This record gives sequence, structure tokens and C-alpha cells, in this order.
Amino acid sequence: MKSKLKGVAIGAGYFSRFQYEAWTRIPEVEITALCNSNLERAKGIMEPYGVKKHYTDYKEMIIQEKPDFVDIITPPETHFEMCKFAADHGVHIICQKPLAPTIEESQKIVDYVSKKGVRFVVHENFRFQPWHREIKKIINQGAIGDLFSLNFRSRMGDGWGDDAYLSRQPYFRDYKKLLIYETGVHFIDTFRYHAGEVASVYAILKRLNPVIKGEDSGLMVLNFENKAHAIWDANRFNENNFKKQRYTFGEYLIDGSKGSIRLYSDGQITIQQLGRKERNHNYIHNDIGFAGDCCYIFQRDFVNKMIADQPFETSGHEYLKTLKAQEAVYESSQLNKPVFL
Repeated sequence: MKSKLKGVAIGAGYFSRFQYEAWTRIPEVEITALCNSNLERAKGIMEPYGVKKHYTDYKEMIIQEKPDFVDIITPPETHFEMCKFAADHGVHIICQKPLAPTIEESQKIVDYVSKKGVRFVVHENFRFQPWHREIKKIINQGAIGDLFSLNFRSRMGDGWGDDAYLSRQPYFRDYKKLLIYETGVHFIDTFRYHAGEVASVYAILKRLNPVIKGEDSGLMVLNFENKAHAIWDANRFNENNFKKQRYTFGEYLIDGSKGSIRLYSDGQITIQQLGRKERNHNYIHNDIGFAGDCCYIFQRDFVNKMIADQPFETSGHEYLKTLKAQEAVYESSQLNKPVFL
């Protein structure tokens, strides 16, 4: 693998800025072009982040630029055709989540790119938030013994009122599946990162705001093969009491046979071993970009793994495990009973 990777990107929406900005801090990568149908929106990305070329047709961009990889930052319904074209031209792929509108189409994408022999990773960045990387280290070091309970509470506060989501991501209003499809999937993946593979799920899902189509409140229970369980208690309606609601996305309590780990809304981590007082755990986390600079951490990991030819944590085959658990959450909610994977 050559030391300088040539990349192109498709998309210039709200979230893409975090990704374009992160690429500017990775010296082994040059993003030479982006594709977006709206030139003015594209300029708003190109000028601050040093992208020199603009295309309105992603196929033309891939043919002309001959990149090493493409960063797809577009809505899920576009992903199969884009991934297919990139794979057909031997271009490695980073694909934004949600991976596809359905589990069947997600499987179709993964199967297709696998046959073409290109490298493929889903841009799943929550497990790359610095606190979750640090918590994984603490778990692996055995500081709290064997895990048995993971409990995360989220109140995002961006989904109440008649104007819910209009200022930032208006398409959320039309999603028939919202809370789990858009946000809960991050936590399924993070719980998998910390606790292992999911054996069964149970979920209660509700819609609180009548102006939207999908669910915006839920209680999700995951049981793992190692007998631990995780609870995600979440809604997008009520508000967090921390000044930055989208930093950690809530509070996290992890219990094990020797004690507990706590994550607070400001990114502080503490460890409380049985019979001892809670103590602060020092580590580095920075309020840069999105949620502790997790786009940069994910993209840095992508580059490292590309250069070293190592497997991605959120490769297509790995991420399908997260999506199968997501599918089971919706099935459980409909049936009002546990679903076994």
C-alpha cells in the first residue's frame, strides 16, 4: 500500500463537514474531489477543507479521478448503486450508516463488494468516541471483573415541538423508523464492542411527537452470549441537562463482578471497585468536531488499517451482526416478546 492515499467523497450534507474536516488532519490522505448536485453547497465544503475539484456525477468522478477509496456520505437509499459502481472499478469504500433502508439490501451490498475484492467499512463512529475506546481498555484490563450489566441513558432533546429536526436533519421527520434505525444502531454496535455478541433482544418503542412518522422513544434490552445484558433507555424528545447534549449522548453505567465504570455527560470516566470510593480515571478526550472527535479517530483507524492491510472493526460482515440485532429490536417491539438471534 502506498503511503499517500487518494480519496474522493460523495455528499455535502450536514454531517459531512465533520468528515471533510477530519481528512484535513490525516497527512497520508488527499481528498482530490467531491460530488454533489448543488454547486453552492459543494463550495461550502471545498473552500474551507481544500477540496479542489467538483463533480455532479459520482460515476464520472470515480472514472476521472481513479481514487484509492471513496467516502460515501449520502442517504441510505443511494448506497447500493454507489457501492456497486465503486466496487466494479476496484475502489475501496467507506460507507455512511444507515448502510441501507433494509437488512436485505445491506446484505446485498456486503455480498456484492466482497465478491469484487475491494475493502469495505461502514462509517460507524460511536465505538470510536474516545470514552468508549478507553472503557474498552479498562474492561480488557479486568478492572471491574466480569461484565454483567451495561446501562446507557440518552435524552437528545432535538425532537420535541412542531419544528422538530427542521434546522439540522429535516429528513428525520419522514423516517418510518427513526430512534433505533438512526441512533440506537450506534449503541447496539457500541454494546457489542464492549460486551460481545448479542443472543437475544427485547424492546418497547413509542412515538412521542405526532409531527414525525417514526418512533422517538424506546427501551432496548440486549442479552449477550456471555450472559451479560445491556439496557438503552432513550428518547429524542426530552432534554439532557448537560450544556452539550451531543457530546457523550448520555450517561453510561457498567457493572462487573469487581466494581463499576461510570461515564458522565462531560466525558469524565470513573472507576469504583467494590468496597472502595469512586475515583476519577484520567484519559484524553477533546471537544473537537463531533462527539469527542470520533470521525477523526475512525478515519485515522481506517487509514492505519488500509496501510497495514488489517481488518476493519466495522467491516461489512462485522456490521451485519449489528444490523441483525437492530432488525430483531424492531421485531421484538412489534411482537412484544423477546427475539433470539
